[in-house]
Amino acid sequence: MTTAGKLLAIQRAAQLRGPLEAVTHVAVSAATGIEGDARGVKKDRQVTIVFSDGWQAACRELNADLPWTLRRANLLVDGMSAPREWGARLRIGPVLLMVTEETKPCGVMEKQHAGLRAALAPDWRGGVCCKVLEGGVISTGDRVELVSD
Repeated sequence: MTTAGKLLAIQRAAQLRGPLEAVTHVAVSAATGIEGDARGVKKDRQVTIVFSDGWQAACRELNADLPWTLRRANLLVDGMSAPREWGARLRIGPVLLMVTEETKPCGVMEKQHAGLRAALAPDWRGGVCCKVLEGGVISTGDRVELVSD
């Protein structure tokens, strides 16, 4: 598994299930997750990340070219796969995140595109949920790396 990649995109939603707003940089904190995102106060689901390889695999399975924004994750990372274990740590610029769980595809995915929920289910294609360990400001283009002890 490649252990480094690049942050391609950032999005947030001010309200749960509300419209998504794309941003090029954002503050991230242990208290509120991504600034301006309604999910940031959820202790173990402050930041959600989808990885390009998993998203593209799901799209190939569906034979559809779908925008990653349908996943409703906060961050899109390219060049590396999702770490598939609880406790894995990811550094994005100055921010340190800990993987708390696989982001399970929900019924909203099926409403976005028929078959998407099932296509995201294998191999952690739906991405990961993270808790913020160290805050800071992240920007598109930042290096993303798997941090080992």
